[in-house]
Amino acid sequence: MASNTGASGWLRGKVKAVTSGDCLLIMGSTKAEIPPEKSITLSYLMAPRLARRNGVDEPFAWESREFLRKHCIGKEVTFRVDYTAPNIGREFGTVYLGDKNVAYLVVAAGWARVKEQGPKGGEQSPSLAELQRLEEVAKEQGLGRWSKEPDAAEESIRDLPPSAIGESSGFDAKGFAVANKGKSLEAVVEQVRDGSTVRVYLLPSFQFVQIYVAGVQAPSMGRRPPNPAVVAEVEGIAEDTANGDDSVEAPAPLTTAQRLAASAVSTEIPPDRWGRQAKHFTETRVLNRDVRIVVEGTDTYNNIIGLVYYPDGDTAKDLSLELVENGLAKYVEWSANMLDVEVKIKLKNAELQAKDEKLRMWNDFKPPVTDSKPIHDQKFTGKVVEVVSGDCIIVADDAAPLGSPSAERRINLSSIRAPKLGNPRREDYQPEKFARESKEFLRTRLIGKQVSVEMEYSRRISTMDGQNGVPATKMADTRVLDYGSVFLGSPSQAGGDDTSSIPSTGNQPRINVAELLLSRGFANTSKHRDYEERSHYFDLLLAAHSRAEKGKKGLHSEKIPPAMHITDLTMVNAKKAKDFLPFLQRNRRHTAIVEYVFSGHRFKLTIPKETCSIAFSLSGVRCPGKDEPYSSEAIALMRRMILQRDVEIEVEAVDRTGTFIGSLWESKTNMSSVLLEAGLAKLSSFALDRIPDAHVLTRAEKSAKQQKLKIWENYVEGEVVSNGAASASKQKEILKVVATEVLGGGKFYAQAVGDQRVSSIQQQLASLKLKDAPVIGAFNPVKGEIVLAQFSLDNSWNRAMIVSGPRGAVESVDDKFEVFYIDFGNQEVVPYSRIRPADPSISSSPALAQLCSLAFIKVPGLEDDYGQEAAEYLSECLLSSSKQYQAMIEERDTSGGKSRGQGTGTILIVTLVDPETESSINAAMLEEGLARLERSKRWDTMERKTALQNLEEFQEKAKKQRVGLWIYGDVDSDEDEQAPGGRKPVPRR
Repeated sequence: MASNTGASGWLRGKVKAVTSGDCLLIMGSTKAEIPPEKSITLSYLMAPRLARRNGVDEPFAWESREFLRKHCIGKEVTFRVDYTAPNIGREFGTVYLGDKNVAYLVVAAGWARVKEQGPKGGEQSPSLAELQRLEEVAKEQGLGRWSKEPDAAEESIRDLPPSAIGESSGFDAKGFAVANKGKSLEAVVEQVRDGSTVRVYLLPSFQFVQIYVAGVQAPSMGRRPPNPAVVAEVEGIAEDTANGDDSVEAPAPLTTAQRLAASAVSTEIPPDRWGRQAKHFTETRVLNRDVRIVVEGTDTYNNIIGLVYYPDGDTAKDLSLELVENGLAKYVEWSANMLDVEVKIKLKNAELQAKDEKLRMWNDFKPPVTDSKPIHDQKFTGKVVEVVSGDCIIVADDAAPLGSPSAERRINLSSIRAPKLGNPRREDYQPEKFARESKEFLRTRLIGKQVSVEMEYSRRISTMDGQNGVPATKMADTRVLDYGSVFLGSPSQAGGDDTSSIPSTGNQPRINVAELLLSRGFANTSKHRDYEERSHYFDLLLAAHSRAEKGKKGLHSEKIPPAMHITDLTMVNAKKAKDFLPFLQRNRRHTAIVEYVFSGHRFKLTIPKETCSIAFSLSGVRCPGKDEPYSSEAIALMRRMILQRDVEIEVEAVDRTGTFIGSLWESKTNMSSVLLEAGLAKLSSFALDRIPDAHVLTRAEKSAKQQKLKIWENYVEGEVVSNGAASASKQKEILKVVATEVLGGGKFYAQAVGDQRVSSIQQQLASLKLKDAPVIGAFNPVKGEIVLAQFSLDNSWNRAMIVSGPRGAVESVDDKFEVFYIDFGNQEVVPYSRIRPADPSISSSPALAQLCSLAFIKVPGLEDDYGQEAAEYLSECLLSSSKQYQAMIEERDTSGGKSRGQGTGTILIVTLVDPETESSINAAMLEEGLARLERSKRWDTMERKTALQNLEEFQEKAKKQRVGLWIYGDVDSDEDEQAPGGRKPVPRR
């Protein structure tokens, strides 16, 4: 029985759905995330019924529903409940759209008929008479369902495909997706299964399909499997009473068998957290709305994947993007790969933004720990001197002096991965597809070109078994790589490649080298994890990669690059190399590529026409050897001028080691003359007449001598430093230094005066704002790691190396670490609270403090007699003031390997001269009796013997005065000393 609810008051709400021509689903106007909803059937009306499962429409059912839907969906309405029918669980009411009665609009348009009676036992509504009047007018005018056109009723019945009425139709989803890929299809959303799954009618075919929104996945709504028999019974009752007479009697109670069947269902799966909110979000935007579906493809289960666009004013919005931006869906890579790259980028960026703001489903999100760190404010310009691989280059920094260790910087291109060349020395050497082509592509476009570099991030990678992408568990198995974006100065240098131009600060367009590679198909974009540092231009890189994929270029094509077979004559014996000499002398000149610079005058060349690689040495020219002064500058000059460039050579002969000798030109410039003119090489008179440009080379060397450049700076022989300073060799390197720390045994640390890195690092450290101690567990310093440590005497922050620390993880802020200050040479123990992680831009620079030792003398250690006095005297000389000294490097001791703390690493053996008094500290130590002279040996060079003789008078003076070590007379040891290489001197018979 129906019961009258009486005048319960008017309510406001918004129409969420229109289920038929006389029924509205209205949600309340509240601030709740999911407001209450009420289904209202218009009082006294009966609209035609839409087709149910295995059924057909009643005449004009679709037009009736469409009329009400287009008028009311998404609109604010005022309504009240007139009466209810408890037997069918429905409420009947009056709805106003603005000042118009919705029931009047429907009846006046002829899309519903007026029932002859309302609720049993209830009073007749005043509006009933008006409804009946409007119905009569519609009938007279033949409006809507009262149309007087012949066959109008029959034509209004939709010819529905099987899918629209729930029949098993064998619908070919894959064929449908292929036929409609990328097309924009009109549709009406009939049902929302969850936030990212909708069921729609495609118009005008009325094909009923389920669409999974591409690129995203909303939280699940769970599962509640119904019992088919019971549902069918209930649906049958509802269908008979929904739009018909509400006076039918209530159904009989379910039998015991029916109750058992209803309970025999699978376990209910509750909705995921935020599942209801995501579904409601989608319903309020697309349910019963006109939308556009763009089909993208199908998954392995033949589910249709596509984008859903819904109207919002004059614009169309992407449902997937809206869900992700509001934290109600997550980005899904596998279905996003079906989309255009621009859409993918928007979705991914929207998810990252939602995670950062902790919106809804991300409110408990914590960013994962990554092995990459950002590099801030590091930009420089320079010239490309080497292409290591398709994604790694070496750039000579314009701001660093030639030959400086920091002059050449290794740059890995951000966010791309080129094919690997592999190691040619390994037996299983096999370059990846297009690895050589990728490197050659960069070589032809970058070598010798001026570029600008923006450093972006660093990443710690594993060095075990070449698995660079695998995070390492031990610091010893890792190394840190720096990544950045490299830009060519003008689009003309791109060689006609399809790239976008990026404006620089001067509004001049620049070409991103990584984008250049991707556009030609010579690299792939890196697959970064969330919150992993990436290129600042990652969106452009993805777009270039997508273009190459569509164009089937390079790696994305099926073609196999031609194989290249090069005979490497540097890996064979000298006899086989000599056998190639006639082939190389057959033509006067050959075009070659410089692969490697061994020294200023010796290189490895590849000659493409002869398909061989050779060792090549410049004829008649010799540069300083390894560890000799100006050796590094000669190598740096040749790297900048000819490395990986196309050159011309003439081969004259081959020596006994298999090295070919001849002349080399780059852009018609003889490289021998360049070295000689720069004062970085000497001309040999042997076979000078066979050199093509002998007169040019002679003139170049003469010019360098006259200007006293580099190796000729002390060209006038015979100059000797007075008062104990060793005689100055014309090739010895002299540095201006300031001592920073004194150790025992005549060793000390010093910084080079004028080193640009000193001020740069000091400025970087001064700009740091270090306050709170690191969270325990978030930062665990390990042995050998470069960190920032606070010096105990002045509380300044300095770069330091971890020498030792507690075993295992840090447990307290008071845990002790022994640190070595790499820029000053001192060492101390500090608590964990005074240590901070160092940014890669700071930690990557070499140490500023260089370990030195006084040459030609033996100073007692701190544990020996007069060791403390010697250290105090040296400290007084070097540290009492910031005096600058001239350190003449006699030799370098590299036997200590890498620095592991104070007193370790490479040692510079020096003669330390006070420029004011022109006296050496070495001589002063001897004169004070705080050191003794090293013994002269038979295999000593004449230069060393001369230096020892000059210093002997200072030791003799200390002996005569019985000071220091000589207080008890001559205590010099008669112990034997070994010759170089461990050879003992042979005793005379």
